[in-house]
Amino acid sequence: MESVFQNETIREILGKYRRIWAIGHAQSVLGWDMEVNMPSEGILERSVAQGELSVLGQEFLLKPEFVELVEKAKGIEGLNEYENGVVRVLDRSIRISRAFPPEFLREMSEVTSQATKAWEEAKKSDDYSKFEPWLDRIIDLAKRAADYLGYENEPYDALLDMFEEGLRTKEVERMFNKLEKELKLLLEKIMEEGRVPQSHPLEKEKYEREQMERVNRWILEKFGFPLGVRSRLDVSAHPFTTEFGIRDVRITTRYEGYDFRMTVLSTVHEFGHALYELQQDERFMFSPIAGGVSLGIHESQSRFWENIIGRSREFAGLIHPVLRENLLFMANYTPEDVYLYFNMVRPDFIRTEADVVTYNFHILLRFKLERMMLNEGVKAKDLPELWNEEMENLLGIRPKTYREGILQDIHWAHGTIGYFPTYSIGTLLSAQLYYHMKRDLNVEELVAGANFNPIKEWLRERIHRWGSIYPPKELLKKAIGEELDPEYFIRWVKERYL
Repeated sequence: MESVFQNETIREILGKYRRIWAIGHAQSVLGWDMEVNMPSEGILERSVAQGELSVLGQEFLLKPEFVELVEKAKGIEGLNEYENGVVRVLDRSIRISRAFPPEFLREMSEVTSQATKAWEEAKKSDDYSKFEPWLDRIIDLAKRAADYLGYENEPYDALLDMFEEGLRTKEVERMFNKLEKELKLLLEKIMEEGRVPQSHPLEKEKYEREQMERVNRWILEKFGFPLGVRSRLDVSAHPFTTEFGIRDVRITTRYEGYDFRMTVLSTVHEFGHALYELQQDERFMFSPIAGGVSLGIHESQSRFWENIIGRSREFAGLIHPVLRENLLFMANYTPEDVYLYFNMVRPDFIRTEADVVTYNFHILLRFKLERMMLNEGVKAKDLPELWNEEMENLLGIRPKTYREGILQDIHWAHGTIGYFPTYSIGTLLSAQLYYHMKRDLNVEELVAGANFNPIKEWLRERIHRWGSIYPPKELLKKAIGEELDPEYFIRWVKERYL
């Protein structure tokens, strides 16, 4: 395979970068194992190991000879787009890494590893007090991170940029102002018209884990997911995707034992993330431009598969036979039942189970609370009540348990404050990509015939094959010729639900 990296300085950089890549690879394996396999008492040693690896990775990245090479490369004219991408990504990584003292990185890694286990125990027992002290430490770490990174207008800008390069709070505010106004009106209209149900008897039907494992594996095989070759499907408390490299990408789902929609749509969602990583150009292997460019672009891929494909009438028809084969109760339900069940609309407490119309309100709630943490001195003890009040304001419902409210997401335990807005960006962008794809492909016909290759190839050509070469906004311009536009999503909601 011919290398895309021709310049000698870039080749030297990539030779030294392999060690940094290897540390990241090891951390990914440890992180995956922590959530899938590790016994609960292994957390202390695991958190220390992760902390030490974080510091070691920083040491290699900030070695003077490595930084000097990257600086030298910045001045070289005539680099190709791949080489320029390497320089851009490493220059950004060095800037961010240089901002954090090693002891801060070590503390962040150790605290978030232990907070993750504390969150799991708190959620399981519905006891917020087990997580509250850890959340206070994480809020403090987030404030310190923003101060180390620096910002123009408010601390949240610095944290947003960590997850979505170039994104600013003002842009997120504008996006949510439009969505809140439009979606509240649409939600009222959808509930009044009643074309889609607010509940469905399939929610109550119980299943055995083995039955739904067979269904999920059948779906992934239809999608062309290389199970056992370049990927795995496992189980975790919170479904996720992790990539160890272009040839090893793993996803998880969860099995509640009822309401099979949740495990199916989680699996389809995580497949979208995994596909982005699996369809990278293999010539990028071991380089800093391998991997998705941002969390917003990444989420657009998972939400595309979950919402556009997974909630479509055609997909419901496709999976109905395998559902009937594995679930005896499905003899009483038609493909149209499956479609309506997947497309229920109602205000609900849990973000990951939220319908497409109300989903962005869940993100707006978290966006508001995260800004309060950073700007208004809000402490962990204040957050459950603020959460409940905001949910009542946005969706007209009030959680009765911590599990339904503040303890439902793992993200704050991971220390990822500033991450949530990328979920809305991805949700909006999934609809935008769909309308652009429709100009080239009959998406519905392809789904009905289980012919997913043209869809995958379109996404590979426009998004996946570029890895992290271009910043997210530039990649979008290259892929579809325009910036993120919420109007596409609003149009999609109207067409699907009205």
